[in-house]
Amino acid sequence: MKKIMFFVGDIETQGYFSLQIAEEMKRLGHEIFIFDLSKPWASTQKFFGSFFEKGNTVLINFNFHGMSGEDYFLDENGRSMWDALQIPSYNIVVDHPMYYHHFLEKVPSNYHHISIDRNHEKYMRRFFPEIENGPFLPLAGTQLYKDRSNVPISHRRYDVVMVGNYCIPQIFEKYITRIDEEYTAFYYGMIDELFAKPWRTVEEVAQEHLLREIGEVPEEELKKAMASLTFIDLYVRYTFRGRAVQELADAGIKVHVFGDGWDRLECKHPENLILMNNLDSEGCLKKLRQTKLSLNVMPWFKDGAHDRIFNTMLNVAVCLTDSSTYLDAILEDQKNSAVYSLSEMEKLPEIAGALLEDTDKMQSIADSGYQLAQGGHTWAHRAEVLHKLIEKESI
Repeated sequence: MKKIMFFVGDIETQGYFSLQIAEEMKRLGHEIFIFDLSKPWASTQKFFGSFFEKGNTVLINFNFHGMSGEDYFLDENGRSMWDALQIPSYNIVVDHPMYYHHFLEKVPSNYHHISIDRNHEKYMRRFFPEIENGPFLPLAGTQLYKDRSNVPISHRRYDVVMVGNYCIPQIFEKYITRIDEEYTAFYYGMIDELFAKPWRTVEEVAQEHLLREIGEVPEEELKKAMASLTFIDLYVRYTFRGRAVQELADAGIKVHVFGDGWDRLECKHPENLILMNNLDSEGCLKKLRQTKLSLNVMPWFKDGAHDRIFNTMLNVAVCLTDSSTYLDAILEDQKNSAVYSLSEMEKLPEIAGALLEDTDKMQSIADSGYQLAQGGHTWAHRAEVLHKLIEKESI
């Protein structure tokens, strides 16, 4: 069994994911070290003082934690300790790779890139074929209070909850308009197409528009272009996230939003938008245990999943979500989830309203969703995959 290092102390959600995986890895027999990025030097001392074992220590991290040029992970020659000590790293990247080109160009020698969306895997194979890629590992969920009974749907406090932050899309316009009118029109052309065809990926649309505008683009130039288009992804995803909440609130359905930025969402009926505090991961799970319908808008993962879906199911609420190619294979609308289309968001209030009027049906959907998630989408299931990977077993 391996000695495994995880990180906490930076992005709270990713630290929470790490602790869930660490708990399962410990159960499987691995020895665990939790490195606190808020106290790096103390953690470094402990790591080298009593934990590190050459040839038997690995790193499991999220979003390049420990690989961002931190001084305490570099030796006197500027070499990362993962290279210096030959520590394999297994990096679970919860965003599109286009956000991380600057890190991907200088990964450690024994680096494994793990994607949460199959399209992200394809992107990596195309633009970073030299990097070891896989396996595909969708995000998972956490059941809070496994030893306590869940509150029945009919007795739950919140009709509809949205957990997550919001940004007004306009804050990204400075990137769209920063060059000249021609570029502005080019960028808005991509955005308009993604609005019209929301099942498509940013990279698909970007390549088509580049081909149309300037003809064939060398692969290396296309790769550079992709890294400069993250604002397109953000603009589109926050537009749809905001619109989902707007549709419900403006139809008279009260939506409790837990996260930052929602005070800037314009609604015709703002009295139905109930602004709540930003919460940590455990706080969000507590609220889901009191929720009837949990709204999810996928962050433009077109062949993957988001933890909100499985967190909702594992805490026995009804997940109201758009879908993806991956989710199409596991979600059954009106059986274990309620599925809407980004192309027909005006139907959201009708879907939500019908469910809220039928608590028996919601309970049935929530119970089926729980069975689905409990059967294959907990962090324990993801830990089993990682266990086999680091032990070099067949997956």
